[in-house]
Parts: sequence; structure tokens; C-alpha cells
Amino acid sequence: MQEVTTFILNIPWWAWILLLLAIIAIKDIFFNKHHTIKHNFPVVGHFRYFLESIGPELRQYIVANNREELPFNRRERGWIYASAKNENNYEGFGTDQDIFSTHYIFINNALLPIKLPSDHPNVKNSGLIPCAKVMGAFNNRKRPYRPASVINVSAMSYGSLSAKAIASLNEGCKLAGAYHNTGEGGVSPYHLKGADVVFQIGTGYFGVRDEHGNFSMEKLVALVKQNPQIRAIELKLSQGAKPGKGGVLPAAKISREISEIRGVPMGKDVISPPYHSTFEDIEGMLEFVESIARATGLPTGIKSAVGKLEDWKVLATLMQKKKYGPDFISIDGGEGGTGAAPPSFADHVSLPWIYAFTDVYKIFQQYNLTDRIVFVAAGKLGFPAKAAMAFALGADVINVGREAMMSVGCIQAQSCHTNTCPTGVATQNKWLQSGINVKDKAMRSNFYFVKFRKELLQISHACGYEHPCQFNTDDVDINLSDKNLAKTLATTFSYHKDKVNFTSVREMLECPHLGGNLNLKHLRKTENAID
Repeated sequence: MQEVTTFILNIPWWAWILLLLAIIAIKDIFFNKHHTIKHNFPVVGHFRYFLESIGPELRQYIVANNREELPFNRRERGWIYASAKNENNYEGFGTDQDIFSTHYIFINNALLPIKLPSDHPNVKNSGLIPCAKVMGAFNNRKRPYRPASVINVSAMSYGSLSAKAIASLNEGCKLAGAYHNTGEGGVSPYHLKGADVVFQIGTGYFGVRDEHGNFSMEKLVALVKQNPQIRAIELKLSQGAKPGKGGVLPAAKISREISEIRGVPMGKDVISPPYHSTFEDIEGMLEFVESIARATGLPTGIKSAVGKLEDWKVLATLMQKKKYGPDFISIDGGEGGTGAAPPSFADHVSLPWIYAFTDVYKIFQQYNLTDRIVFVAAGKLGFPAKAAMAFALGADVINVGREAMMSVGCIQAQSCHTNTCPTGVATQNKWLQSGINVKDKAMRSNFYFVKFRKELLQISHACGYEHPCQFNTDDVDINLSDKNLAKTLATTFSYHKDKVNFTSVREMLECPHLGGNLNLKHLRKTENAID
């Protein structure tokens, strides 16, 4: 036995490596039944699969240039990261954008920017921008709501995102005065860290479903009473990433806590059907929205991606006839991506935001309904210039999803659907989550919101406006083609935005329905830290 041991110990290291490679080669040639490359090129074929597995990282950090990568290029991610860390987010030596590319936008500044009085709220805190409209005001809801921030967190469920990511976003929203949409996964303890909450109801009715999986109005009313921070309710009809397709939360992501919050069993994939079981048609949907608003007293709206416009004309006709309808409408662009989807859906189903929003806005304008609705916009709009363009087209509020994820650490690894997110943002893996410092990430999301709003407001002031709601479709040009290089949004989309009933930011701050639990002392401290 001792001789055998001595013999083994005396075998040189390179012989062990050769033996290992020989075993791998034998396995590849004689036992591999699934990979042709490994069979035909034993051992070295493994490098092909390894390089393929790290392809996104290679392109992201080495191959792609600053403006090349999608869905968010390095410059866009860099601006979010620098803003969230309260670092210098400027760029020097001029733009490196192709300013003659199709759909490039130009914001038309005024000859003289607006001069605010010394006691104006935005002089001391330029990151403060309440919504110009009040949700539920037209329909006389019991608890109308004016969002204290025009930039807020879009729908992302606990389960899809980790507990620490949700908590970070909610605490950040509290600091910044923004609201936090729960997504269709229900209200978790991590959504209740102090920020205003918009509760989303999806086709699975998670958190407000009975033992048979059907919607329960009693549970919804009880939930609203128990959680006064819920300020509005959103009925999700579809989302930009996969409109008309149900969602799946893999069994691997379902913990005991998620099971209890959603009211679903453990050990099984949770399926959200593509349709609602509580209504059959658009009129039924309208009545369902109204019944929720009456039972809860909260502003109630809908979220949808956009395709066939005939359906939106039917909705507008019914709203005009019945004199009631959704208090807000969230238009999600087809470029949305916080939900994993088949490439055929993500790439081709539903319109991009700019086409979707302008088509829908014109319909409601034709029916004289725009003053009754708060328009919420979502679809890669988490940057000040894009937000200004959205306001010029008629948006009242911007919701950000992936950009908010980046503010708390997301690196665009695109592994959200695999439960292996390396930053712990989109996984239920406890080890991967352990690297998230909630207090630190909350402050980062707070800085992102405040810097975003500050820059948006500075663009508004440069154009001669006190508030971004005053932008109109003549204030922004967009490149169309080589022949008609740039035309105003009004010319391009054939409408002028309806004027918003705006008086002053000071009056908004005095509104009794203003949300956000605004801590002006903290916001000023944040502003001073940024300066």
C-alpha cells in the first residue's frame, strides 16, 4: 500500500493533466449524445461553450463601444451609475452621439431661460417636481392623489426582484418623495418602508385572490384599509415586454414568504394567465375599474401596451358616454423589459412607446378626455432629455423600471429570468442578495431620482418653463430621414398637446392631496450634497 501511495505521489503534475484531458476526450467522443462540437473536437470544444456563456460580459466590457450596446449602452448606464453614486455625471469635449440619426431629438431652448423669484421652491431645491394633475380629481374619488414626483418606480414584483432590491427602491422612493408600483406580485413587507405605493392588480390577482384564485374585492378593501400608504390602484391589462402573454414565476424563486404574499402554493411555477377572469370585454373592464375605485375610494387606472387602436377608440367612446373611467392610464412601450419574454414577443409584439403614446393620446384628444386622465409613460424614458420629449407629447408622469434597477446595482447581466442575477437585484438566492446594503442602495436610488428631476427641471428652465408639464409638441424636433431631416413633434405626429391646467409649483406643494410624505429638509440636504 505504501509503495502504491509513493508511486502516485511521484507522478508528475503534467501527467495528471494529461490523464484528465484523456478522460474528458473519451467522455466527449463515446458518451456525449447532445453536442456535436464536443464530439468532433473533444476537449477544445468546451472552450466554445465557455466563450458563449461569457459572451454578454465580453461585449459589454470589451467589444461594444460607448453608444453601441442594447438595451442600454455604456453611456446611458454610466450616467445612471454616476447619478446614483452622486458623482460627476457630465461629459466633456462635446457629444459623441450621431446627432443626424433617425429619431434623434432636439429640444428647442428659449433665447432667454426663465428667471425664478428668489423665494421659489425650485431655487432652494431644484429636484422637486410634483405632478401637474391630481389622480381621481375628475371622478371625485374619496382619496385623490397628486404624485409628489413626476419620476417614479415602475411595476416590478417582489419575487421577480429580491427582497433587498425592493426594500432599497422603496426606501429610496421615500427619501425622494416618489411612489413605488408594486407590480402584480402583491404588497410585500419590503414595499412598506415609507414610500407611497401604487398597488397593481394583474391577471393572477396575487394578494387579493380567494382560495380558488379568483379576485376578492373584500381582500382588496381590507388591504387598502390596512395600508394607508397605498395611494392608487393600477389594473394591469398587459406590459410592453410581452403583451397578451401570461407571466411565469419559476418554482425555484418561490419562497415561503412569496407563497404567503401571493396566495399560491410552493413547489410549482406560478402562472399568470394572459386574460382577466373578472370581465369579458372593454365595457366590463371599465365597470371593474369603477367598482374598485368606488369600493376603495382610491384613484384607479389601467396599464397596457398598445397595438390595435380600435380597442382604444371603444374605450374612449364608453368613457365619454358614461362620464367616468380610469383616473390614469399607463402606456408601456414595446421596448419595455422588466419582465422576461420570448424574443418573438420582446422584439415584435406591441408598438414602441413613442408610437404607442401618440396614437392613444390623439384618440383621447379627439374625444375631449385628456384633462380627465393622468398619462403615465414607461419605456426607456429614464433620462432627462427623453423625459422632456415625453412631457412634450402629453405625458404627466414617468415610470422607470430597469433604470431604477441600475440605480441599486443592476449591471445589465440579462439573467433576470434564471435566478442567477450576479448583483442580487433579480434573484431569490440568499447569497447573491447578501451583497446588497439596503441603506446604501436606498440613498443611491434617491440620488438618481433627485439628479434626474434636477436635470429635467434645468432643461425646462432653459426652454422658458417653470414645470415640464408646460412643454408642448412644438418644443422638440425629431429626425425623420435624410429628406426631411428634423420636424417638430407636432408635425411628425399630427397633433398639438392639450394645455395642462398649470398655475405654479408652489400651489402644487400646497395641494391637500399631495403624496410623497415629503421631507423637504432631507430633499434640501440631498440637493446640497449634489451641489
